[in-house]
Amino acid sequence: MTQPPRVLSKQEAANYCGCNTLAAFDQWRAKGIVPGPIPGTTRWDRKALDAALDRASGLVTASAPELNSYERWRAAEVAAGRLPPKAKS
Repeated sequence: MTQPPRVLSKQEAANYCGCNTLAAFDQWRAKGIVPGPIPGTTRWDRKALDAALDRASGLVTASAPELNSYERWRAAEVAAGRLPPKAKS
């Protein structure tokens, strides 16, 4: 299984985030939902987008520790409907 590239064009970043148009992606940027491009470039960091979306969706809060790689993967799989949510213990 191959991962998407780490660095994305604006159109790729918009698609990755699920925005149907560049205007929608620009609105998300203006609202602070997603970050701007890597300084000095016109490219977006996929991991920075993931982290921003995790914060925006409540998966990570300022008071909660950063998710480890397994937790990020599992959260993405649950969000995509490929895994069931964890049962509360």
